[in-house]
Amino acid sequence: MKQLTGSEIVIECLKEQGVDTVFGYPGGTILNVYDALYKHPEIHHVLTSHEQGASHAADGYARATGKVGVCMATSGPGATNLVTGIATAYMDSIPLVAITANVGVSLLGKDSFQEIDIAGVVMPITKHSFIVKNVHELADTIRRAFKIAKTGRPGPVLVDITKDVTSNLADYEYKKPEEIAPVTDTIWESDIETVAKLIAKSKKPYIMVGGGAVASGAYKEVREFVEKMDAPVCDTLMGKGVIDGNDPHYTGMIGMHGTKVSNFGVTEADLLIVIGGRFSDRVIGNAKKFANNAKIVQIDVDAAEINKNIVVDASIIGDAKEILTKLNAVIDQQDHKEWKEEILSMEEKYPNTYPTDIFTGPTAISKIYELTNGDAIITTDVGQHQMWAAQMYKFKEPRQLLTSGGLGTMGYGLGACIGAKVGRPDKVVVNIAGDGCFRMNMNEIATAARYNIPIIQVVINNHVLGMVRQWQTLFYDKRYSNTVLDDAVDFVKISEGMGALAFKATTISEFEDAFKQALASGRPCVIDAQIDEDDKVWPMVAAGQPISTCFSEEDLEK
Repeated sequence: MKQLTGSEIVIECLKEQGVDTVFGYPGGTILNVYDALYKHPEIHHVLTSHEQGASHAADGYARATGKVGVCMATSGPGATNLVTGIATAYMDSIPLVAITANVGVSLLGKDSFQEIDIAGVVMPITKHSFIVKNVHELADTIRRAFKIAKTGRPGPVLVDITKDVTSNLADYEYKKPEEIAPVTDTIWESDIETVAKLIAKSKKPYIMVGGGAVASGAYKEVREFVEKMDAPVCDTLMGKGVIDGNDPHYTGMIGMHGTKVSNFGVTEADLLIVIGGRFSDRVIGNAKKFANNAKIVQIDVDAAEINKNIVVDASIIGDAKEILTKLNAVIDQQDHKEWKEEILSMEEKYPNTYPTDIFTGPTAISKIYELTNGDAIITTDVGQHQMWAAQMYKFKEPRQLLTSGGLGTMGYGLGACIGAKVGRPDKVVVNIAGDGCFRMNMNEIATAARYNIPIIQVVINNHVLGMVRQWQTLFYDKRYSNTVLDDAVDFVKISEGMGALAFKATTISEFEDAFKQALASGRPCVIDAQIDEDDKVWPMVAAGQPISTCFSEEDLEK
């Protein structure tokens, strides 16, 4: 046992937890922690351009690696700038530990310079938040934070430390982190038997895969289950890659911009098994008319999700990987030839295609898929480009698509792209953003250039806020209120000014040439891909409507 300052204890606890990378931005109250970090080069610190970039980078690191992401910031505005990233991680169940510093204990509650109750601010958007006012409680609090972030349904935890605690002395003794066991005590054999009986009776089963299957590492068990069920399978935005995008059982994404096959197929199914999905409104549309022909089974680690948005007929609570291992062991091999033929006829009738002879968002993403052999990690921002990426890139494995699903955070993708590349340097990592999103956090290109992190930033540039404009076109009689970005911003010049290689592409061939150069460069690159302002995402479901009303452009012309 040895005596260390609170700041040194923070660093030692990070090392205990196996943390090798921290994203952050220093300031007055957290200076002691940064001073201690200076003496530990084994922890790589990435200085972002903005604290929000640090929180998104930690999130992207966590999604890409499966580890806990860590970010740090000072008090006041430093801490509040983390809030959007913390909320993004919370909505998508991403394990994150945010460490902030605050004013000294004697100054708390006095409106001191850069004082804010950040633990109170983030309480609704974290699994737990702490403020540490006693140095003797610091080490165990940090250990608890990491345990909470990883246990059960993952999520973000905030640890706020007063400045005097960072300089006070306390005894420190190394502790090996606790092993985090999967949640199994809630898996009841009677629930397994109930679901097995429903499976045996089903003639038209469908499987829906959500982000919980990614979090539990259950993709092998899911794929075995799909084969054994002999059933079609769809995914949510967060469940991408659990099923290979080229698997013959796979019918595409479900929901507002899901395929007609998935939306119509789930509507026709007599059994729907949902693995790690929370029945988001963007997935189910009108809840009262969702999968009305089906018995619904929900598999989830979080009991609070059962019957929250959709009342289900059966549920199994616990770790998805453990549950599917048990189900795969007890169900017989199924044969649903007629049902699969019905789904196949839908796929032939409703192909999800876009024109291939003109330069559009979908053709750009298809070219990215081709040139990366489907092996890249793709991060996105939020909007049309996000949906095109989900539709057009055929993800082979989980943790390939990193995107803000629940919160829908514009400006998320670039920070997440940096975090993902730092965590997975072996992978090509591409951020796909719209021009509206890129404007929000484009300063992180300077971060990528400073560390020479060879990410590829593709800006699908239609000079408008594309998804909002699409809604204005379809539902607001083309009243384009504040969605036209008709200014003189030059993304190529800006990106070059921040130290990146940059290209402008207005045709498919120009884009292909630019992307090949970016792949070969070993440097951060930006490609400004200019497309038409009125390109749209098809198909779609109008807000609040049943997913069975999914329509495409051709339907509007009838």
